[in-house]
Amino acid sequence: MFYLLLATYGTILLSELMGDKSIYTISSLTMRFHPLYVFCGFTAAFMVKMLVPVLLGQVIAELPNSVVAITSSATFFLTALVIWRKRGGERPTTPPENYFSRVALITFAAIMFSEWGDAGQMMTATLAARYRVPLVVWLGATLALMTKGLLALTLGRGLRRHVPLRMLRPLSASLCVIMGVISAVGPIFKV
Repeated sequence: MFYLLLATYGTILLSELMGDKSIYTISSLTMRFHPLYVFCGFTAAFMVKMLVPVLLGQVIAELPNSVVAITSSATFFLTALVIWRKRGGERPTTPPENYFSRVALITFAAIMFSEWGDAGQMMTATLAARYRVPLVVWLGATLALMTKGLLALTLGRGLRRHVPLRMLRPLSASLCVIMGVISAVGPIFKV
C-alpha cells in the first residue's frame, strides 16, 4: 500500500507540475491574501478535485473540451474580478471578521472550478480503477496537489515580499486574466 501511495504521489505531482495553471492562480492569490487562508482554500479544493476522479473514474475523461475551457476561463476571469475589486491599498492590521472565510472561499472556487479533466485527474482515475484502493490513491493524489500548492504559495509569498503593495492587485488580477485567456484559447491551439 505504501508503494502505491508513493507511486501515486510522484506520478500526480510530476503530471501536475507540467504546465498547470493552478500554480499561477495560487501564487496570485497568495500575493494578495493571507497565505494560511489561501492554503485552507486550495487544500479543500484539491481534496474534492481528487475525490471526483477516484469516485467517477473514466466519466471525467468524457467531459467535452469546450465545457472544460469555458469553466476554466470563467473561473480565472471571476477570480481576477474579485482580486481587482478588493478595496484598500494597505494590509489591514486586523482583518475583517469574515476575512478567513472570504479568502478561503475565493481560493476554493478558483481552484475547484478550473482545470477539470487534466492529466492529474486522468491518472488518478486510472490508478483508482486499476488498483482498486481508492483511499490510498486519493491520499497520494491529494498530497501531490497540496505539495504543488505549497510550492505556488511559496512563490506568491516571495513575490509579496518583493513587489510593492500598490502593484499586487493589478499584477494578481492580470495573471488571472492571462490564465483565463490561455484557458479559452488553449483548446483551439491544443495548449
